[in-house]
Amino acid sequence: MNIGDKVRLLHGNEEGVITKISAGGRIEVEIEDGFRIPAMKNEVVVISASERQYFGDGIKEEKPTSFASKSNDLDQNDGIYLAYLPINDKDHSIYLVNPSPRNYLMMVSEVYGDNSRTLVSGELSAKGSKKIGEKSIADFEDWPTLLCQFFPIHQKIEKTQPSFERKIKFKATSFFKSKGKAPILEKNGYIFKLSENTKDIDVKQLNEELKKDTAPATTTQFPRPEKDIDLHIEKLTKDFQFMSNNEMLKLQMDTFERNLNYAIAHGMDEITFIHGIGNGVLKKEIHKYLSQLGNIKYFQDTQKNRFGYGATLVRIS
Repeated sequence: MNIGDKVRLLHGNEEGVITKISAGGRIEVEIEDGFRIPAMKNEVVVISASERQYFGDGIKEEKPTSFASKSNDLDQNDGIYLAYLPINDKDHSIYLVNPSPRNYLMMVSEVYGDNSRTLVSGELSAKGSKKIGEKSIADFEDWPTLLCQFFPIHQKIEKTQPSFERKIKFKATSFFKSKGKAPILEKNGYIFKLSENTKDIDVKQLNEELKKDTAPATTTQFPRPEKDIDLHIEKLTKDFQFMSNNEMLKLQMDTFERNLNYAIAHGMDEITFIHGIGNGVLKKEIHKYLSQLGNIKYFQDTQKNRFGYGATLVRIS
């Protein structure tokens, strides 16, 4: 078994993609709604191509998402693409590919909460490509969000083309079914068209925001949070029974991030988030977020007598 393999759980109807393989035979499977399930290797079976062909409609055939494009669907003269091309069975080179006849100024950054790191910036030539980094499939679940921004270069008087950006956080179920051939490079890999479903960059608004940054700072009043923040979904909304797992997790994480920011703004020394034990997904997401921050002294499981280790204490710098 390898990361990216499509598997079925033996003791359930769920199918998904392996996103993590740990010691002791433990794996993590991401199912269609983006929810991740821990399991043992002996509790799943790989869905092979021959099985899919034999059973036909007995196994649900996946349709390609609008985010990914198959190789025979790629317009070789249109759009900007992100390509992950294999170096070996684990490591992949990351390329921006521009098969269009227009040059672009571009910037690609990795986003970590409120922080970011610029991977590459400069000009992306027409009918050209640029390598922006490398990633290991073994670390797939830890890949940060990518922010890709593009500004068309007009070398003559013509209709102004809009600038655009794309913010990407991959899910295993969509990433590993996006195989295709990269334009220009003519190599097989995982291919994504960045110029679809984009958000236009409002240059006027961007200038206004830059002006605000240079203006005298104004004091914003934030509420001081309680020392203990309960993230159980029934405490956050009455409509949780109508929400998907993803929607509930997003609401819980938004509440966590907001109250953590409030605690930092008020100079609090510590704050505790009650997430419960459950399947551990919320706790894992909280710990992953905290591990990326520089203004946190440490965080730890806490208060067994009150929360049964279903809480995390955060010490703020």
